[in-house]
Amino acid sequence: MRRTARLLTGTALAVAAAAPAHAAGAVAAAAADRLDVYPSTVAPGGLVTVNTAACGEKGSATGDAGAVGAGTFTLAPSAHAGEAIGQFRVPPSAQPGTYEIVARCAEGDKQVTGDLVVALTQVHDQVQPRGSVKTGVGGGLGPDPVQTAAGVAALAVAAAGGTWLLHRRARGDGI
Repeated sequence: MRRTARLLTGTALAVAAAAPAHAAGAVAAAAADRLDVYPSTVAPGGLVTVNTAACGEKGSATGDAGAVGAGTFTLAPSAHAGEAIGQFRVPPSAQPGTYEIVARCAEGDKQVTGDLVVALTQVHDQVQPRGSVKTGVGGGLGPDPVQTAAGVAALAVAAAGGTWLLHRRARGDGI
């Protein structure tokens, strides 16, 4: 019975170890077969940057943003990990909606696509919060050293009292 359990455990570990390597290869292949559009949501008149790794290390491509009314543009090789990069401006007359942007590699017949959302207002990147939260309780190390010292003293008294009670209970004196 133990031999069967060890065999099953070893097989499960081997499958688990092989799965991440296979998944990483699939993710890398998927990344090479797409057109990244940044920002993915833009207001009419905004500048859009697209890049892809589908065309190879020194590959270039021709982009087509005709669906949104911007026409064709060129993607040239960049120094960033073998990607081709290009830009176009969304016309001010563009209507809100989702548009497909296409890039065709100069060599071969590879084509990749990405989606661009045109919105009436610009969607900004998420801003990270700064500062403290005004809860009325105060911070752990507030500006008042007297209050900080009082808090530390209260914690020390509570810890000492808890230790004393546990010690009494362990001796059998009761609480």
